[in-house]
Amino acid sequence: MLRHDGKYRWFLIRYKPLKDQLGRVTRWVVSAIDIDDRKRSEERLQQENIALREEIDKASMFEEIVGTSPALQTVLSRVSKVAATNSTVLITGETGTGKELVARAIHRRSLRSSYAFVSVNCATIPRDLIASELFGHEKGAFTGATQRRLGRFELAERGTIFLDEVGELPAETQIALLRVLQEREFERVGGAGIIRTDVRVIAATNRDLEAAIRAGLFRIDLFYRLNVFPIEMPPLRERREDIPMLVEYFIDRYARKAGKTFQTVNKNSLDLLQSYPWPGNIRELQNVIERSVIVCETGTFSVDKSWLSRQPLAEELSQKPRMPLPAAANSESAFFKRSPPEEKAVIENALRECAGRVYGPSGAASRLGIPRTTLENKIRSLKINKNRFKASDPTENN
Repeated sequence: MLRHDGKYRWFLIRYKPLKDQLGRVTRWVVSAIDIDDRKRSEERLQQENIALREEIDKASMFEEIVGTSPALQTVLSRVSKVAATNSTVLITGETGTGKELVARAIHRRSLRSSYAFVSVNCATIPRDLIASELFGHEKGAFTGATQRRLGRFELAERGTIFLDEVGELPAETQIALLRVLQEREFERVGGAGIIRTDVRVIAATNRDLEAAIRAGLFRIDLFYRLNVFPIEMPPLRERREDIPMLVEYFIDRYARKAGKTFQTVNKNSLDLLQSYPWPGNIRELQNVIERSVIVCETGTFSVDKSWLSRQPLAEELSQKPRMPLPAAANSESAFFKRSPPEEKAVIENALRECAGRVYGPSGAASRLGIPRTTLENKIRSLKINKNRFKASDPTENN
């Protein structure tokens, strides 16, 4: 309403008729309460809620899968088809291609979306704790187990569990996982009771599981149970047409966080980004964009060429097969048949020969034929000082 001072404001109007003895309305009593401040607050809150929902949608896992390339559209089509089912999914692809984003997209579009999505990186958990992490343990099951602990499968009940780097699972845990997939049941570590489970399993790996099977490192029956519906994530170098869209997406994300605004993207920088082979895929691109946003001081976004100067190495890595297994690895299991003192001696000898390098083509992990994460766990548990094996040659930079 137009108030007496000429301003339009919101009013809450209540009215009540006054009647005489015969029930006839003689007059109306009307009250008007100025609620403009309250109404403005409600409108502001509503707009904030809308903006928040848009922000959540934009930052959600599915919407982070940015791109329109045919290779990516093939993946999204497969996601749409399998999401509504309960089928086990195996996502393969190089590191940094967004395998977890695809797993979350499948969960969000499934009938289990109202329940938990539990993510487990099998490569980051020590071998002697992975079974407890997945299936839980009873009090007193091992030293330090002071109380019962629920495993990730119980936490994911009726929802989805995502097993990232599933190729790193030790042999005994592979058997337990196979039982879950076949029988839908498991036992806690140190427990005697069988626990039934209703969990959808989505697994991912950047390792060549078929090569691991040939090397005796991965069970073939578990592979077939996991590989019900395979989805392979394309590397970024196979979807270069998506790079401008990804660049714009990441610039927008990190510029808002940094309180900056960019009007344009330097054409030479964009050409550089599209020509680079991206051995680290989208994760590497994301890091480069975030770093560039931090250092850019003008309204034109640009990338320091020196950050991508190791292109020959990147091209060499991009042409290698996905996580090849060393031919010398008669098997990882043979390595772990040694006693701790023998293991320590073997690892120290490998580190000495590799000048302290743990990973890479000339690293100790490659020489021993075991995963990098496994070797690093062993180095910590055996209290090996890897730094003392580093090369003393002044020309050696690594």
